[in-house]
Amino acid sequence: MADDAAQGPCWLCLRPLGTRVEWHHPLPRAKGGRETVPLHPICHRAIHARFRNAELARIGSNRAALIAHPDLAPFLDWVAGKPADFHAPTRIRRR
Repeated sequence: MADDAAQGPCWLCLRPLGTRVEWHHPLPRAKGGRETVPLHPICHRAIHARFRNAELARIGSNRAALIAHPDLAPFLDWVAGKPADFHAPTRIRRR
C-alpha cells in the first residue's frame, strides 16, 4: 500500500483521490487476493453494497467488467461530477 499510489486516481471512478483513501482487494482476501487498489470511500462502499465476495472473485481485477455491470454503472454516472472528497450514504443493499 504505497503512498505514491494514493496520489493517482480512484481505481473505480478515475476521479482524483481526496484526503481519505481506502484500499480495496479486487480479488477478495477471503478468496486469496493480495493486491490492493486505492478508492474513494464512497466508491468502496458502492462496490460492497452491490456485490458479494463470490461475485467479486469472478470479476477479479477486471475493472472494465466491474464498471460495465448494470448494478454499478448508474452509480458511476452519478458520482462522475462530484468533488474528490464527496460523500453520501450508500443506500443500495446487496441482493
